[in-house]
Amino acid sequence: MRNSKQYDLEDRTLNFSKDVIKFINNSPGSLTNDEIAKQLVRSSGSVGANYIEANESISKKDFIYIIKICRKESKESRYWLNLILTKEKLEEQRKKLVQESTELMKIFGAIIVKSDK
Repeated sequence: MRNSKQYDLEDRTLNFSKDVIKFINNSPGSLTNDEIAKQLVRSSGSVGANYIEANESISKKDFIYIIKICRKESKESRYWLNLILTKEKLEEQRKKLVQESTELMKIFGAIIVKSDK
């Protein structure tokens, strides 16, 4: 049986992806922003999708590998969030998403360290 922390992180990563989508839908459209938005949606969605996959991993080595992908996708999401152009009224939301992606990176990093022992 899974513990509740796994479910909490599954929910948190899902909410991160949903919040990114809402943010993108309110961001100004341009050729550049549209391309950045595509990358951002992919990477933010991959965080949670890979975490779910990690919870179903077949070995400890597999689990650690997939969690490293979660950390990588969180870091990539942060990159795209820092690159996208926003309206002033969306800047606070962008900063919150950057903070969440940073926190997710740290959480996945801690899981890696703990699991690698």
